[in-house]
Amino acid sequence: MNQPSIGFIIVFLLFSLLFFSNTYKLWFKTDEYYQSIYNSPTAQPSMYPFKDFFLKRLENKRSWVLWQKFFSILGMLAILGADVLVVMAFVAK
Repeated sequence: MNQPSIGFIIVFLLFSLLFFSNTYKLWFKTDEYYQSIYNSPTAQPSMYPFKDFFLKRLENKRSWVLWQKFFSILGMLAILGADVLVVMAFVAK
């Protein structure tokens, strides 16, 4: 098995950090995060072809936050697992 390069490891971990940054905002700065998500498709001119679909999902804030937190837990588990596997592949000789 080939060992992944250090560049790949760094890029992989940076994407993980981006995910955890957004997860932190969701869990600890929920109102700010929700508002930024809500405002992004409503900005003019809109570049989002499914703007109405996304805005409809955001109408019920409580439900949206609940589902986002549920999926963020699954995402954290998946990201942590992938990070561990990638680092283990790098360390293993």
